[in-house]
Amino acid sequence: MRQTLLEIHSAFVSLGPFFVDGRYVNAAKIQTVSGAGLQQNMGDQPVRVLVCGDVEGRLSSLFSRVQAIQKKTGQFDLLLCVGEFFGTTPEAEVEWQQYETGAKKAPIHTYILGAASQETVKNFPNSDGSELAENITYLGRRGVFTGASGLQLAYVSGQEALQEPAPAHCFTSKDLSALVTSLTGSSKFRGVDILLTSQWPRGVWHYGNNPEVNTKSCGSGSIASLADKLKPRYHFAALEGAHYERLPYRNHVVLQENAQHVSRFIALAAVNNPAKKKYLYAFNIIPMKNMDPMELVKQPQDVTESPYRRPAKDKTDTQKPAFSAVEEEEPVHQFFFDLSGKRGGGSWGRGRKRPSDGDGRGRDQWRDGDGHHQGQHKQPRRHPQPTGPCWFCLASPQVEKHLVVSIGTHCYLALAKGPLTPRHVLILPIGHYQSVVELSSEVVEEMEKYKSALRNFYKSKGERCVLFERNYRSQHLQLQVVPVPLNRCTTEDIKEAFMVQAQEQNMELMEIPQHTDLKQIAPPGTPYFYVELDSGEKLYYRIQKNFPLQFGREVLASEAVLNIPTRADWKECKQSREEEEESCKQLRDDFQPYDFAWED
Repeated sequence: MRQTLLEIHSAFVSLGPFFVDGRYVNAAKIQTVSGAGLQQNMGDQPVRVLVCGDVEGRLSSLFSRVQAIQKKTGQFDLLLCVGEFFGTTPEAEVEWQQYETGAKKAPIHTYILGAASQETVKNFPNSDGSELAENITYLGRRGVFTGASGLQLAYVSGQEALQEPAPAHCFTSKDLSALVTSLTGSSKFRGVDILLTSQWPRGVWHYGNNPEVNTKSCGSGSIASLADKLKPRYHFAALEGAHYERLPYRNHVVLQENAQHVSRFIALAAVNNPAKKKYLYAFNIIPMKNMDPMELVKQPQDVTESPYRRPAKDKTDTQKPAFSAVEEEEPVHQFFFDLSGKRGGGSWGRGRKRPSDGDGRGRDQWRDGDGHHQGQHKQPRRHPQPTGPCWFCLASPQVEKHLVVSIGTHCYLALAKGPLTPRHVLILPIGHYQSVVELSSEVVEEMEKYKSALRNFYKSKGERCVLFERNYRSQHLQLQVVPVPLNRCTTEDIKEAFMVQAQEQNMELMEIPQHTDLKQIAPPGTPYFYVELDSGEKLYYRIQKNFPLQFGREVLASEAVLNIPTRADWKECKQSREEEEESCKQLRDDFQPYDFAWED
């Protein structure tokens, strides 16, 4: 009969107390097994650790290799397995049965993470952790263990959930929050000795050596955030079929924060992989709590900055290759429309940056801060351009410039055509992008700044805002931002309105986990509808066919929200040119105190 992890965890006996999946357990209640790994490593003695990548059911191959290593270098205290431990082939299942029945025995105390795919969930009896076979223990969904030696090990099983409820092989933001809270709540927290995750942390290669993986799709942003908060001395992961040892990185800002220990990230390949990539890693470690503080914070010569604490200007998902043939691009200049005088736009002329239309066309349309035409200034970087006419590219002749409220470096704000309410606006990229998931990092960053500014603006008016995007039958991203009076309804009412009306039209809106990137769910080219509420909650629908183009407006115009059903169709809310100019002037003046793009 299988024993639970609270009944047997031999490598961490003789300690007190355990921290297991969010609760403390007295060590005296845990059964002690003779010869147990870490109980022999007290004080400042190093713990000898082996770490393995994806086993995928090749247990005999793994343990034969471990025995050979131990015969040559001596006994190790424990073996930690990251990635997928079980295989899905009939041969792998037969091999596992030999260990499960006791016909074979692991030669070392082995600790494994949980399922990283739906196919292997069946091998794990529950999410709390348990002994699966003699000397083979499943750690659990997530948790922390502190051994008799003082060694502290944190772990998270599986992959980041992209839907709710989370599948059994996935973790959620709540899992990570509980893990972080349990550790960082103490003022004495400095970091953990070891962090085990199935997935890589996204962007771990920044400022370091490049791995042989697809960096556009590799890893989890939530795991990156977790690693940043837990500051592990060693972080191990797998699943990518690659071996990668990143240069050590700092956990402090030089000259601004006290020196802290460095972190090392190591990814391991699968056991017996054909390319013979490294899948076993051996090391000795003295627990952090037993080390001299000065020794602990020593910095190796090859240390880099933290990949998770990059300045905003460096935040991109890809690194430029060494000796790249791509020319360095000049800084982007701000766009500037002549919005003063006859357009009724107020005095926008003072202190603005030099203008640019972004593609070199029609430069006589633009004026500088003193109202002078600018036709001779240096050509700035080109924004992405459309292949044909576009009503929303700022440099396009088709764009209705009299609706522009604010212009940043990468985005601009415009009054919606046929608005639901007088303060209904659009956030649009200056260059030609079809959807949010296609935006470059600097455009995303400025879009977030506009969102924040609008939230503060609407709050001053006693309103909350709802944002939605329809990436379907549209060629240029339009992020709709609609204010809803606080006394009209709650955020939960708005969420329910979207859910109910979607269900009535046989559409299933999915709630996206809080820290999940939309790009993980909707690769570029995917048609979708997306809603963002003021609570931070996000709703997503993968459009199949025959999606109602006015769905977002229809929900917000419904009786449950704004109760203006006759304004659901923008064509029914058209204004004259003069009315649009007056509305835009009023909105521009009201928004000006919150406009980060404004310069005195």
